[in-house]
Amino acid sequence: MTNITSPIISPEDLVALTQNEKIILIDASFGKNNYLNQHLKRALHVDLNTELSDIKEDFADGGRHPLPSAGQFCSLLSNLGISPDSHVVVYDDKNGSNAASRFWWMMKAIGHQKIQVLDGGLAAAIKAGFAASNGEEPKPIPSNYTVKDWTMAMADIAEVEKVSRNKEYLVIDVRETERYNGAKEPIDLIAGHIPGAVNIPFSLNLDQDGFFKSPEELKKMYINFIKDSPTKNIIIHCGSGVTACHTLLAMAYAGLDLPNLYVGSWSEWSRNNKPIVTEIGES
Repeated sequence: MTNITSPIISPEDLVALTQNEKIILIDASFGKNNYLNQHLKRALHVDLNTELSDIKEDFADGGRHPLPSAGQFCSLLSNLGISPDSHVVVYDDKNGSNAASRFWWMMKAIGHQKIQVLDGGLAAAIKAGFAASNGEEPKPIPSNYTVKDWTMAMADIAEVEKVSRNKEYLVIDVRETERYNGAKEPIDLIAGHIPGAVNIPFSLNLDQDGFFKSPEELKKMYINFIKDSPTKNIIIHCGSGVTACHTLLAMAYAGLDLPNLYVGSWSEWSRNNKPIVTEIGES
């Protein structure tokens, strides 16, 4: 029997679970066309750009993927037929690092309990015997999901700037090391990292086969990095507040309390004339 309190579910457990229980399956892979070409049978698609974000004209205002309001997100959940007692499993085609972990964090941030991310994503489920499909799925019967606001810990750009050089705080950048060092920047306009931030790439959450490391391994790794830093003094960020959720998911899987998410992340910071550190120094 699958452990529904775990934030991660294995492909094998998903196959077994759907034979005995009604779940709502969400595909958070990037791009509707990818979903239409292939997805897990009965999965409904959510779009990172248009449904899990409230993108502004200027990325300096909240970064590339600012959060929508909790009310907007609840409207999405209602249209997906999700109610507060629904058991929801979300996946993407990037080992959870695209939008599955973001959707998971958003669900937890409105207090939803039965929400899990599929370990290994789309390909792993198909390999385990879950039926694939294409095209559109039947529209669900709408529900009425309502909450007032986000409840998970977050930090904004002003707070990050205030504490980034404070040794009592820990700002973690989960982007790949080359981007952190400023050796390359394929997405945002300026390369580098926030002064004082340490680099723990989200890829360290996964084993060589693309599955999450065990809770024990993850706990040991993060405690080694975090040491005695209080959870409330830890801020996690990435490029636009999406893959940072992968690290928050890994920490939850490890049984650790969740620190603050800086949603604006590097995409916001780098567009607001803030101090920047690269391999060759600070600017």
